[in-house]
Amino acid sequence: MSKLTLDDIADLRAYERERDSFRAEIIELKKRRRVHVGPIVTLLFENRATVRFQIQEMARVEKIISDEGIQAELDVYNPLIPERGELNATLFIELTDDEQLRTWLPQLVGIERAVSLVVGDGPDEVVVPCTPEEEHEARLTRDEITASVHYIRFEVPEAVVARIDAGEPLAVAVSLPAYEHRTVLGDAPRDELLGDLRG
Repeated sequence: MSKLTLDDIADLRAYERERDSFRAEIIELKKRRRVHVGPIVTLLFENRATVRFQIQEMARVEKIISDEGIQAELDVYNPLIPERGELNATLFIELTDDEQLRTWLPQLVGIERAVSLVVGDGPDEVVVPCTPEEEHEARLTRDEITASVHYIRFEVPEAVVARIDAGEPLAVAVSLPAYEHRTVLGDAPRDELLGDLRG
């Protein structure tokens, strides 16, 4: 999947004209690319369209109009666009209550390395671990408490992609002592992720 360039980002007036329809498209797209794992963890698997939306919205809110400002956003968010054989996701710990945040965030330290894709089931299942996105990890990782947002990547070998393509079960798992959950993907998210993996 090709990275975004300055030419892909509309200026503010042009974006306002397309925003309503583009936003509606992205809402529908994110429904197919969002995976809930247990009660408080959600992964949004990013692609070129979701990243473009993020940059357009940042530019709109922060009134970024210079090429240099947009390029800075491209430099931050382009790494979230997956290459062939790769999946990139934004991981959200979905808590809004202060007491829950104080309770859960210390228990979820290390979550950015505790997520995996699981292909197949039983003794033949294959586990593909995630790795944190390097640029963001330095800012988000703490020893005593975790952030509520992380950016993670899965590098999926071709043989594993072939098993997904052949229809074997695909799940996303979080494995921490305080939080152990697994979600098997339905057809819509599975098709989206397979499209990313195939490039």
